[in-house]
Amino acid sequence: MKNQKADTIIIGAGASGLLLGALLSHRDFLIIDNNPKVGSKILISGGGRCNITNDNVKPKNYLGNQRFVRNIIKRFDQNRLLTWLGERGLTPELRKNSQYFCKTSAKEVVDVLKREIENKKLKLQTTVKKVEKKGDFFELQTSQGIFIAKNVVVASGGLSFPKIGATSIGYDIAKSFGHSVNTLAPGLVGFTVQPEQFFFKTLSGISTDVKIRVGEKEINGSLLFAHKGISGPAVLDASLYWEKGKITIDFLPTIKLEFLKSSKKNISNLVGLPSRVAKAFLEELNIEDKSANRLSSQEWQKLESLKNYSFAPAGTFGYGKAEVTKGGIDTDEIDASSMMSRRVENLYFLGEVLDVTGELGGYNFQWAFSTAFVSSKALT
Repeated sequence: MKNQKADTIIIGAGASGLLLGALLSHRDFLIIDNNPKVGSKILISGGGRCNITNDNVKPKNYLGNQRFVRNIIKRFDQNRLLTWLGERGLTPELRKNSQYFCKTSAKEVVDVLKREIENKKLKLQTTVKKVEKKGDFFELQTSQGIFIAKNVVVASGGLSFPKIGATSIGYDIAKSFGHSVNTLAPGLVGFTVQPEQFFFKTLSGISTDVKIRVGEKEINGSLLFAHKGISGPAVLDASLYWEKGKITIDFLPTIKLEFLKSSKKNISNLVGLPSRVAKAFLEELNIEDKSANRLSSQEWQKLESLKNYSFAPAGTFGYGKAEVTKGGIDTDEIDASSMMSRRVENLYFLGEVLDVTGELGGYNFQWAFSTAFVSSKALT
């Protein structure tokens, strides 16, 4: 089989790889992906509507080197992204106060990106096995033969959602060229629980607003009780900052218990929790569901624990349920002005494969798009 050549080969047809291809549309490049179609993760994200970006993107919304993030985001922020999409006929819809979604389906953004890329520049159902540098060129060994390129851009994503083709190839390539890969773990993912919290599972499907503290980080939002433990937006964000040990949940974030003490209403109706949740906690705390003015001082002390409920999760739901992979290629080894490796000339890394992870709300797609833009300027 004859070797196939291109000036630039992009590994991965996800958000960062597709935007880079769109920005290099008149250049000599190929996008290689092991899936039969492009944008697989985009298409299933955001309930099928893709949370493209956020109206308020700042470095503090990311786990990673803040200066590195700032230098990249400022070159192609949410406003520049929205303008670029708008010029191509896509105006995302603002929802949940600050999150931009496709109006009908995630296919809208995939179609915009695909329109900028000729089909002949897409090599799908092609698995990259190994990348080596020989002289001034890279040699990619794939399931469809050998590819040769002057530039290689690794935009292959992380380990989350293996069912849609996620692999470790990006990290494997980085390690093969001497890059450091910081500890990988599922991110934006639910927590499994210890036996002491197994009663959470009986509440599966119920959500409630909470405040979660993980170390110095405080997260407000919704918690969803699940068959395996707890999930929901607040929990997913908390998972970014949790490694092991305890988290603390305020299940009564808007309630001041001292204001309830004279009430004649049953306590389960006063604490602001869904009825089943309130009664489950009362049972767990061994408190009778009676009028608030009949609770003893000891019972009030027990109730205070709902403002400061600490426990150690058993683990997470794993990569199969994780939105993203946290950890990744050490950003100290990447040039923020180009996304090029500081170790290997003409080798670039984009998006999720880097040790930068955004919170829930469109931040990770924005990161993917921003890194693609920065690399496009270096490659043109």
